[in-house]
Amino acid sequence: MKRLILFGPPASGKGTFSGQIKKILPNIAHISTGDIFRENLKNKTPLGLKTKEYMDKGELVPDDIVIDMVRDRLNQEDAKQNGFILDGFPRTQAQNQALSEITEIDLFLLLVLDKSIITKRILGRYGCKNCGEIYNKYTLPPKVEGKCDKCSAEIKFEQRSDDNEETLKSRLDAYEKNAKPIIKYYKKRGKLRKVDATDTLKYTNDDIKNIVEI
Repeated sequence: MKRLILFGPPASGKGTFSGQIKKILPNIAHISTGDIFRENLKNKTPLGLKTKEYMDKGELVPDDIVIDMVRDRLNQEDAKQNGFILDGFPRTQAQNQALSEITEIDLFLLLVLDKSIITKRILGRYGCKNCGEIYNKYTLPPKVEGKCDKCSAEIKFEQRSDDNEETLKSRLDAYEKNAKPIIKYYKKRGKLRKVDATDTLKYTNDDIKNIVEI
C-alpha cells in the first residue's frame, strides 16, 4: 500500500501523472480536492452546502472545510485498504499540519518544470464548445486546424476568462509562497522525490515503479 502526495504548480500535469501511477497501482484511490468538492456539491452534503456559500461569493473555501472533506475521503474503505494519491492537498501549512495528524505519508512527489512550459500550458488551452475536448494552441492543437478531432465541430482558439497572464502570475506567486514550507517539511523527513514533469508521458512502467518505490 502506498500513501502518496502529488504536488506541483498549476498545469504541472498532476492529473496525467496520477493516471500513470494508477496503471501500476490500479486500486489506489486518486483523491483530488476538485473531485471531492464536486461530489459534495452534487450530493448537497452539509460540507458541500458550506463550500457553495464561499464559492458563490467568489471566496476561497476555508482550510477547516477542505480538511474535513479530505479527512472524510481518507476514511473511506478504498483509501484505507489500497492507499491513495493526494492531488491538490495540502495547499497550506494548516492543511499540511492537519494531514500529519490524520495519516502517514510514504512519499511526497514534487512535479518540477520550467515556468515557460506552465505559461504555454495555461495560456494556450482551449476547448471544443460542442463536446468539451481540450486542446492547446502550443502543445496540443487539433489535427486539422479549426476542426475538433473528436466531434468534427468548428473550433477556434479562445482563452478562458481566468487564463490570462495576470491571473497566472498571481496563481504562481500564491503557489510558491505556500509551497516552500510544505516542501521543506517533507524534505526534512526524507520523503521528498522530485519528478521532471516536462513530459511525464515519456516515463515507462518501470520508471513509474522506480519513482513510487515499488
